[in-house]
Amino acid sequence: MPRPLIGVSTYLVESARWDAWRQPAALLPAAYHLMVQRAGGLAALLPPDAEPAAARGAVARLDGLVIAGGPDVDPARYGAPRDPRTGPPAPERDAWELALIEAALASGVPLLGVCRGMQLLNVALGGTLHQHLDGHAGPPGTFAEHEVRPVPRTLLATVLPGPARVPTYHHQAVDALGRGLVPAAVAADGTVEAVELPGADGFVLAVQWHPEAGGDLSVMRALIAAACR
Repeated sequence: MPRPLIGVSTYLVESARWDAWRQPAALLPAAYHLMVQRAGGLAALLPPDAEPAAARGAVARLDGLVIAGGPDVDPARYGAPRDPRTGPPAPERDAWELALIEAALASGVPLLGVCRGMQLLNVALGGTLHQHLDGHAGPPGTFAEHEVRPVPRTLLATVLPGPARVPTYHHQAVDALGRGLVPAAVAADGTVEAVELPGADGFVLAVQWHPEAGGDLSVMRALIAAACR
């Protein structure tokens, strides 16, 4: 069977440096495409497009979609005033990834959200976010680690049959759940660590941690299996 094509959304930055060059760039930590490849997929990077409507055409060519981690979602997207601790907005990325999520949900293309990707899925379905919490990140640029517990009788519980220690780096989290979403894992402090959409036409799962930063491919393999179906 051909390896499924998995699209992964990317950053868009004003300045990145390599060799003698410093230029605007679309980029993504290599751990993401390596995770896709190690789980048996082909990775395609999806930088923000100036026309969010292009998301429908992009998703139509994919077997699966990953919405990657990154900057805070603009609180205006969920009708909240900005907390001073919320990071600067990324309007191009918000618009593009929301369009990708909408296209995937409409077409039944398997969808995995990672960190920001989970938060954005929640916002896309009308949910809200906690704009700041402590204890889920290490020093800047360093992943912390904590335990998550899958919720029994969820899709995630079939992927992670028991508690797992996971790499984590976030200061925001799901507050009110979006339409149809259910919690699929929680941390010891009660933070929702995964959500899924049981009524979806296809595989829809999102995790607050960073599976690409660890050695466990279970979540990515579940997406690949859904993409192959």
